[in-house]
Amino acid sequence: MLLGLGGLYGAANLIPDPKALADPIQAPEFKSCSEARDVQSGDVLDVNCCPPPSENIVDFKLPPVHRMRVRPAAHKVTKEYLAKFEEAIRRMKALDKDDPTDPRGFMQQANIHCAYCNGAHDQVGFKDLDIQVHNSWLFFPFHRWYLYFYEKILGKLIDDPTFVLPFWNWDNPKGMQMPRIFDNPRSPLYNTNRNQDNRPPAMIDLGFSGATEDLQKVVNNLSSMYSEMIRSVNSTIDFMGQPYRAGNSPSPGMGSSERGSHIAAHVFVGNPKNRYMEDMGNFYSAGRDTLFYSHHANVDRMWSIWKTLKTDVPKDLNDPDYLNASFLFYDENKQLVRVKVRDCLDHRRLGYEFEPVDIPWLNYRPAKKAARAKIKDISSGAQKADGLFPLTLKKVTRVLVPKTAKGKADEVLVLENIETDTTKFIKFDVFVNDEDDKTEELDKAEYAGTFAQVPHKTKDKKGKSNITLRLTELYEDIDVDDDDTIVVTLIPRSNGDDVTIGGIKIIPSPPRSGKMLKTVKELGNNALAIVSQVSSILSTLQEPSAHRKLVGLDELRYLMSMNAEHHRMLKADGMKFTPNLTVAKDGSEKFTTISAALDAMPEKY
Repeated sequence: MLLGLGGLYGAANLIPDPKALADPIQAPEFKSCSEARDVQSGDVLDVNCCPPPSENIVDFKLPPVHRMRVRPAAHKVTKEYLAKFEEAIRRMKALDKDDPTDPRGFMQQANIHCAYCNGAHDQVGFKDLDIQVHNSWLFFPFHRWYLYFYEKILGKLIDDPTFVLPFWNWDNPKGMQMPRIFDNPRSPLYNTNRNQDNRPPAMIDLGFSGATEDLQKVVNNLSSMYSEMIRSVNSTIDFMGQPYRAGNSPSPGMGSSERGSHIAAHVFVGNPKNRYMEDMGNFYSAGRDTLFYSHHANVDRMWSIWKTLKTDVPKDLNDPDYLNASFLFYDENKQLVRVKVRDCLDHRRLGYEFEPVDIPWLNYRPAKKAARAKIKDISSGAQKADGLFPLTLKKVTRVLVPKTAKGKADEVLVLENIETDTTKFIKFDVFVNDEDDKTEELDKAEYAGTFAQVPHKTKDKKGKSNITLRLTELYEDIDVDDDDTIVVTLIPRSNGDDVTIGGIKIIPSPPRSGKMLKTVKELGNNALAIVSQVSSILSTLQEPSAHRKLVGLDELRYLMSMNAEHHRMLKADGMKFTPNLTVAKDGSEKFTTISAALDAMPEKY
């Protein structure tokens, strides 16, 4: 691959710049906060999401843990705990009236989510490039820090440093309803902006399968959880979300948990009678519902559980751009603090753990099919991928997809260049070799996984991402025998007209960790170091002579990717090369950082 360097990276201006190589997302500058905008109309929101600015920012240091705090399951809390929780929320809401500028107030805390998720903050050093803490590997750590300070503030307001938030245990049948402690109209935990049809005892449908019977919803939920946590996950970033670095466009891609149960609970609670499904159904308003924080306490619990699973997928990301990403929050003493991802990887270091409860989905692997489906019998009505894609998912679509090897190979299914209208709730499911097409049933071996998104703001109201679904275990359960082709069924659940899938393919299972990506980045960084040395030599050659020829910009662009044969060819007069990707710090090219260009590197070139 040829990686060109343009704009401010060219010739004598090719000076080493840490931001150009690979940088973590930096904490935003609150004083530069601007208006957040509605995801559909683009209009400025009717609320100021910007936090109070402060010149006094300190780097947060984790306090020593003397006693572990235990977050309880919301459906099991005691009367004593509930009274304490309600009083803390009551006092937080009172701050909105007593001192609206207090960053610990209820609306100020709610607006944290709005500002970080709806375009109020620009990336430091990249004007008009939003910070977005969803749809990437920042999703879990940002929300862990968010909840940490939220519950610290609540504890401070009631003078109880042991206070913790409850978690909505929607992955357990006993917790698959809105917790009743949030459904008392006389309680400060209550919110009128919820789907009234989904108040208790309505059962959540984590898969949005359309099932009407509660028993089917429960088994679907357990199947969905097993899929997003274990079955469909092939690599660390499949679960955590795609890399997101300084200079990258927002929302490179969600992990399996974020696009699964996380989104389902948001949409289940949001009020469909509101234009944008406020409160929980939209990023900008989600923090206005007290249930949001208990929902995300369980999302946080999912991250903690996943790290303990005995699977062949590595559980840690060691990329410095991930570990050193930072955010700003106000603590319980109204001090603005800077936190880093690296300090929240172990929730126990933050001084809390979760009440032990049963995890039934851990052993909810679908039953194996009694009889193997024959491709020739199920391929009726299925179309070949060639000529079908790009596909707007207006209806259930069956596609013949060739495998890379016959039988039970270690493979993944890739749906690539998924373009969505980011102003809409999007959801579709994926099945493999499904014979009966009972779309309301997810508790079967043919269920491969899902894609979903909550409405959110982007510059052009368009999102693009890929998803990867592991097929190894699925092949065992449906018995693909010596088949060299499978039938993939794509089922739109919500707004299929607003999603276009660019392509579909099966590839051999990639490495389970990010080691390959790290190696590529290191090679790119090393090459840049070499080029920077060349540029320092060139800077001394201000006047060309009759006996020497300065290396021009075009040639210099390719030095970092040349091998010996390339250099021999370069000596020939008139020889031209065209780079696959060009990086320009000044924005004159598609990519502004080497990191962003490498993230976009095609698998085959």
